[in-house]
This record gives sequence, C-alpha cells and structure tokens, in this order.
Amino acid sequence: MYIYNVTINIEESLHDEWLNWMESHIADVLNTGKFTAAKLTEVLAENESGRTYSVQYSANSRKDLDDYYQFHADKLRAEAIKKFGNKMLAFRTELKLIKEYYPTNLSN
Repeated sequence: MYIYNVTINIEESLHDEWLNWMESHIADVLNTGKFTAAKLTEVLAENESGRTYSVQYSANSRKDLDDYYQFHADKLRAEAIKKFGNKMLAFRTELKLIKEYYPTNLSN
C-alpha cells in the first residue's frame, strides 16, 4: 500500500471555510478511483501562522498513485489554489507501507 500525504497549513482567518471545503475536496480525490480511503488529522503543534492538517490517502498500488498524478492532481490542486491562494501552504510526501505491527500481549 502507498500513502499519499498532503500536509496543509491554513491561515486562521480561513480555517472554518477551508475545513468545510475539505469535506468535498477529499470526496473528489477519493472519487477519482485511485485511493481506497483517506484520513484527515490535525497536527498538534504550536503554530503562529495558522493551523496545520495532514490528509493521508491510501492507494493500493504505485500505478494508482501515478495515474492520480497524471490524470487528476493538477485539476484538484488548481481548485485549492484558486479558492485559497497564498493563505494555504501545502506540501506532499509519499510513503510506502512495508509492514504493520499490532500488539500481541494485551494482558498488561
């Protein structure tokens, strides 16, 4: 599995509008058919320039991620830039899941 992580800092003055907009934006990204799930999290750190969030999209394959970049990413990114401009700063990282671990001894 691949994780496409987008970290976003949004200015406080637009926070509520952005958070509401993200509901539809995440749905649009998922509706490309290239991702199986998404998690929206808030980064818990002091930040004087707004609030920071991370969205983690799960993809089954590298091909799905590459297809997203080729056929969908530019349009969806442009929508965000048009709406929020320089009031929103985003950077993206890719992660490849190697293995998941779970507790085996829960008696403690």
